[in-house]
Amino acid sequence: MAFEEQLNELAARTHKALAMGGAKKLAERKAQGLLNARERVDRLFDPGSFIESGRYAVSNRPEDRDSTPADGKVAGFGRIEGREAAVVANDFTVKGASSAAMNIKKLKHMKGVARRRGIPIVFLGESTGARMPDVMGAESIGSKDDPVEYQRMRESPWAAAVLGYCYGSSAWYASMSDYCVMRKGSVMAVSSPRLISMALGHAVDGEELGGWRVHSEVSGLIDQVVDTDEQAIDSIKRFLSYLPSHHAEPPPEHPAPAGSGADMDRILTLIPESTSQVYDVRKVIRCIVDLDSTFELKSRYGRAIVTALARLAGRSVGIIANNPIYRGGAIGADECQKVQSFLVLCDSFNIPIVMLVDQPGFLIGIEGEQKGVTGKVMNWLNAMTLVTMPKISVVMRKSYGLAVSNMGGGGNADEVACWATAEISFMRPEFGARVVFGVDPEKDRVKYDEAVGAMSKGTSAFDSAAVYTAHDVIDPRDTRAWLIRMLEVHRMRLSKGVGQHLMRTWPTSY
Repeated sequence: MAFEEQLNELAARTHKALAMGGAKKLAERKAQGLLNARERVDRLFDPGSFIESGRYAVSNRPEDRDSTPADGKVAGFGRIEGREAAVVANDFTVKGASSAAMNIKKLKHMKGVARRRGIPIVFLGESTGARMPDVMGAESIGSKDDPVEYQRMRESPWAAAVLGYCYGSSAWYASMSDYCVMRKGSVMAVSSPRLISMALGHAVDGEELGGWRVHSEVSGLIDQVVDTDEQAIDSIKRFLSYLPSHHAEPPPEHPAPAGSGADMDRILTLIPESTSQVYDVRKVIRCIVDLDSTFELKSRYGRAIVTALARLAGRSVGIIANNPIYRGGAIGADECQKVQSFLVLCDSFNIPIVMLVDQPGFLIGIEGEQKGVTGKVMNWLNAMTLVTMPKISVVMRKSYGLAVSNMGGGGNADEVACWATAEISFMRPEFGARVVFGVDPEKDRVKYDEAVGAMSKGTSAFDSAAVYTAHDVIDPRDTRAWLIRMLEVHRMRLSKGVGQHLMRTWPTSY
């Protein structure tokens, strides 16, 4: 047969590439309950849709060519629920998926195609970092001549998973992504605990250095935490379902499930009448949005505010909601950073924003000032002015202080409605009474009650409506219908649902 020798060589090289780091290493991963890089890609894409790019790439170092199938990174294109996407999956069985000249070329090609052709890219991270001795010396480390290697212009969504040890470039791309999920037991850091221990002169624990609790609760870099590889990949697929394939189109629409909004009649039972009693706003969100459509981001970080993707009447929305169950809903530095990051995500990918307001103001104290909370409050307000997607705000129970503006008041939302139960003021009347009149309820209850009454004047929903600060006053049970109607009014018809993306260069990981 003509070309038989070449075709036999193709089959042999294909077999070697698909064998990855060898049967023994693959068996070890399977015994640990971990997917290998190719299994992860199969889980990500619709069956039969994956086409690989760079399958036959190997190390440029002659001595490593036989031991580096696909040079430790599986890359290519496939479909996720029918939509094209790109992937770079690190193959830990090949030299720890370390970064080197050839696999970096593959990664750059994937990024370039995703940017130019308007498709999302997914990074499935697990890597020991840079490959040595490849990167040693000036010829390697100082001659990349690529000043835009880590530039983000948000032309298309990036999603990432931390699925093991992620050092070096796998940590960089996870931190730069619009969404990042982390499997428990994984570690993400600049360098490995071993190298850091050598530098510091004492042992450093990987979990303490960059485990899931660090990045989901302290650094805020991780959006969700899961138990398995399968859950991580499924969460990426769900995240992308709320987003468009690229910044120049609106998000996809989905049919609203039967039963959506069926619990609106019981919404009043979810929120205590007294402003001093707490509740979990996530129950309110689930009541308002389409059934089972809530997808919360950074749930363990800045917990006094909920940020979540959801759908209303089948269309994607970004929810920002104060959550009184944590610190009474007082807004701290972490909450500010969390919201600012979320605003960038929504505005970059044409997602309208819905704010559900019940907040006592900003968290005051030493810790907040040490974290630079004043600057973060201003960053949030600056971001609000740069959002070009519709912003709709509903004041549920209370809204105090400058945070009134952060949560959509003061002209910072396109439409503002107050529940008939809402109260809006500079501060809680009970506090104002003590600050202004200097009365102590323990010493003179009558004067204190009179002072509270004086400080409560002009704070009702109807007072806000009277000066047209609130555009409407609504029955809480009508919230879902009002939001759907207002989002329809504010559809961006002239630009076909696409914003101006004024924050497209805002740092992802603040």
